[in-house]
Amino acid sequence: MSELERLIAECCPDGVEYKTLGELGDFYGGLTGKSKEDFTDGNAKFVTYMNVFSNLAVNTDISDRVKVGANERQNAVRLGDILFTGSSETPDECGMSAVLTVEPDEPLYLNSFCFGFRLNDTSLLLPGFSKYLFRSEVLRKQIVRTASGVTRFNVSKEKMKKVLIPLPPIPVQREIVRILDNFTELTAELTAELTARRKQYEYYQNLLLTFDPRAKVCCMTIGEICSNVSSGGTPLANRSEYYGGDIPWLRTQEVDWTDIHDTAVKITEDGLFNSSAKWIPENCVIVAMYGATAAKVGINKIPLTTNQACCNLQIDENQALFRFVFHWLCKEYRNLKSLGQGSQSNINAQIIKNYRIPVPPLDEQARIVAILDKFDALTTDITAGLPAEIAARQKQYEYYRDKLLTFKECE
Repeated sequence: MSELERLIAECCPDGVEYKTLGELGDFYGGLTGKSKEDFTDGNAKFVTYMNVFSNLAVNTDISDRVKVGANERQNAVRLGDILFTGSSETPDECGMSAVLTVEPDEPLYLNSFCFGFRLNDTSLLLPGFSKYLFRSEVLRKQIVRTASGVTRFNVSKEKMKKVLIPLPPIPVQREIVRILDNFTELTAELTAELTARRKQYEYYQNLLLTFDPRAKVCCMTIGEICSNVSSGGTPLANRSEYYGGDIPWLRTQEVDWTDIHDTAVKITEDGLFNSSAKWIPENCVIVAMYGATAAKVGINKIPLTTNQACCNLQIDENQALFRFVFHWLCKEYRNLKSLGQGSQSNINAQIIKNYRIPVPPLDEQARIVAILDKFDALTTDITAGLPAEIAARQKQYEYYRDKLLTFKECE
């Protein structure tokens, strides 16, 4: 018998109590009344949308700051608070959670595109347990159902109040945290090694894609080297006959520095005809414009359609190689993203079309691409090496997380 089995047999042999979030605490909003200027030279830390979206536990080692006056009535985040993203372009990205698992060393606030939840009795849930619980499959399914919309989905706090969560005894929570922490630590070690490889790739990116001014390399806009620039559209979500077909339909969360060989969602001919979605040929450079992946790029290796948040660049092969443009935009990710607006740094097609790119002769582009492709394969090939091992570890972690966080409800 494992330690966890022993604890369950001892502390909750007949199951655990379940309660709704509405019974357990209250929701609160993020920062209010702030202008763009308030986020320059601020005096207080705040948690960004991406901090919540990307982390199980809130990262407090941050430089994000906002101006908060002494007499302002703003909600400060406390230890144990569960933070949620409020909206996204897809339901699956709504209500992503991060938990404050450490006592902040100074007042900490929350961005306006997220909201928080605070337990009335903080002794019911360990912060470390909450960070895993609210990302588990059983909780995510409930949370996703609280979002509604068409092109933009928003979480309903009234529906969130009805989300049902288990309350296992603290010793059981503590043992589950210990087990899952071990999984995440192993993955973190591999991820650190992959990060080092990516830094090596970035070094060669900068070396090969920085041109001596004396070389007089031609500089053009992205729009000038494209034979076509387009975006797509989203068939109405409430029309089931528009989905489940055989037409690949790409969403921005699938744009993540890699070649795209398939899409998670397929649409029908009716869905294509009754929306702004349109076919694009293979080997377009696709730039995500909105959401968590804004300014990330990918290359479609099959003809497909996209949603409206993808900017699809069909490169004129007489001007540039699509792989050269891909590597250039990977290098320029932070600069391009900085031109965006809002908490998610959303960009638009005009920003992308006007962005400038050096265009050396095609044979020099081919030489640069050949070198960078080798480094890129080391960090993005999900069929081998570190990416494959990390993916396997992640699947193993998710399996045990969902297994450990599924409890029988006591009568």
